Amino acid sequence: MKSALRKIACGFVIWGTTIGCYNLQPVVGNPLPLGTQVGLDINDAGRAVLGGSMGPEISLIEGRLVARDSVGYTLSVSQVHLFRGGEQVWSGERVVVKSEYVSSLRERKLSRGRTAAMVAASVGVVALIVRQSIVGSLFGDDGRLPPDSAQTIRIPRS
Repeated sequence: MKSALRKIACGFVIWGTTIGCYNLQPVVGNPLPLGTQVGLDINDAGRAVLGGSMGPEISLIEGRLVARDSVGYTLSVSQVHLFRGGEQVWSGERVVVKSEYVSSLRERKLSRGRTAAMVAASVGVVALIVRQSIVGSLFGDDGRLPPDSAQTIRIPRS
C-alpha cells in the first residue's frame, strides 16, 4: 500500500511540475517573436476550411510560431484542442493558418499563481512521503514499535 502511495505521489509531483505552471494568455500589443509558443483560437470559417485536414471540431491550435506574415501564421503544431474537451497530440507538423480563420491569438506564459500552487502541493507531497517513510521504518505497518527480540520458550531436557 505504501509503495503504491509513493508511486502515485511521485507521479503527481512530476506531472504537476511539468504542466501545471503554464497557461495561454491573450496577446496584447507587440507582435510575438518567432519561436514563441502560441495558441490560435479558430473561428467558424477556419473550422470549415481546416476541418478536412485537422478535424471538424477544432477550437484551438497550439504550437511554436515559425513564421508570420500578412497572410497568416505558420505553426509547428504540438496540440489541437477540440470543442468537446478532447486533444490531439501532434509532433511538430507545420500548418499555415490564415489570419481570417483566427479569432484570437494567445501566448503560452508562466503562470505565477499556478506555479506557487504546484510548488506548495509538491512540497506537501514530498513531506508526506518522507514522513511516511520515517514513521513506517520506525514503527512498522501498524504504528506500534516492533519487539526487540523474538520470544523464546525454554524446554528442559529430560
